[in-house]
Amino acid sequence: MYRRSTAAAVLLAAALTLTACGSGGDGKGDAEAAKPKPPASSSVPDPADASAAPAPPDAKPTGPVLPDAKLTPKTGSFKANEKQYLSGRVPEKMDPAAVLQTGQESCQRVERTAKRDKDAATGAIVAGEIPGAKDAITYLCPEQKPILDAASKGFPDGTRPSPAAGTYRALTQATTCSWEAKGKDGAVLASGPEAPVKAGDKITAAIPAGTATFTSTGCYAWIPA
Repeated sequence: MYRRSTAAAVLLAAALTLTACGSGGDGKGDAEAAKPKPPASSSVPDPADASAAPAPPDAKPTGPVLPDAKLTPKTGSFKANEKQYLSGRVPEKMDPAAVLQTGQESCQRVERTAKRDKDAATGAIVAGEIPGAKDAITYLCPEQKPILDAASKGFPDGTRPSPAAGTYRALTQATTCSWEAKGKDGAVLASGPEAPVKAGDKITAAIPAGTATFTSTGCYAWIPA
């Protein structure tokens, strides 16, 4: 009986292992390939960015938070700007230093990316790929405000209702980027690119007045041209 139970356990473990191996890559490669690509100059990401999770909005916790009087590190002290960043942001029973570190890491990502390519840094903020970038830059790395200001005027790939008329530039050099502007009646007012895109080409979209929806695919993010 012991031998049969042991053999059965071994077979079950082997089956589970094979199932996990077989399903681990299914669809993942296709999903990654379908994502809009950032500017070509940032095609080699910083290793520290590889495991970054999708960015949550810059919202503060909805539950109980530490009062400002208790925002103190285990050793040393916080600077005035760090306290401003942490105010209303640290959940109860959580180390304020850990929350501060999250903001500092967001600043570091913006700084590293901007050194390689400012468009890539702007696009990453627009696309929501850098957690809490707005508040992190405002309080912890204000020298990056030009990047934040540029991002605040943009919008991510996808469908945008009632966009402001004007000319916009896609923060990508992917040749698969395409866009379409429609009026309230669903009629296509403009679309592009007008000619096939080659690697390295800049892609722009002229959104006419009266556009009800602007939809783009594979364009990553847009900012005013």
